[in-house]
Amino acid sequence: MGKGGGCVPSKKRQPSSAEGSATATATTATNNAPIEADEETHGTAGVAVNSTNAQSVTATLKIFIVYYSMYGHVEKLAKRMKKGVDGVEGVEAVLYRVPETLPADVLDHMKAPSKNPEVPEIKAAELAEADGVLFGFPTRFGCMAAQMKAFFDSSGQLWKEQTLAGKPAGFFVSTGTQGGGQEATAWTAITQLVHHGMLFVPIGYTFGAGMFKMDSIRGGSPYGAGVYAGDGTREPTETELGLAEHQGKYMAGVVKRLCQA
Repeated sequence: MGKGGGCVPSKKRQPSSAEGSATATATTATNNAPIEADEETHGTAGVAVNSTNAQSVTATLKIFIVYYSMYGHVEKLAKRMKKGVDGVEGVEAVLYRVPETLPADVLDHMKAPSKNPEVPEIKAAELAEADGVLFGFPTRFGCMAAQMKAFFDSSGQLWKEQTLAGKPAGFFVSTGTQGGGQEATAWTAITQLVHHGMLFVPIGYTFGAGMFKMDSIRGGSPYGAGVYAGDGTREPTETELGLAEHQGKYMAGVVKRLCQA
């Protein structure tokens, strides 16, 4: 994985005109083929790689799940998301948290629990080692929390060298209310990816029936998984966690497919 980021096609000899005409149709068909699921998720097709036609990936691909979580809601989604990634053969998820920017006394006043010591803090330069990244954060007035923004602000050297260009990335969020930014928080974060040249990977409606449930409150959107935290005491529902797991599996399939070339 060199400068330029992401999994890029191998450099191969250029085909002759005869070879090009013979393979053009096959190439077009392959590129336009739907992405198939390795297995079913909530009765719907997740995006992964067709193991019959795909070339084998010898090295384990790594997806970094990088998050900020003040009260633990985003962290719960991140852990379930890791399960989805790890369920795809040849892909592994690594959890990281971004550095806290608030002083300890302020966090104590806000009754924020201690950070999980088992999840290491990440430095922006380490993103270069990932084949794909999933960023998770709570909302602050429709935008990412300042802690995550500070992390992106520290990635100037990566931006200068365009090290992350071509790497696929996605978002998952936490909001306090139903109108609190489940879509807007992810939407306003896309600018960070654009300046780095990263590829935004939304989940669309690939979660199937789970995206249309109206019998209970559910976070998440076509942009990515999400949870409603309420006043901080509400726990993620199984549907919200299931969507997070699906997003992990979906992203793993996309990264794996990109790295097949």
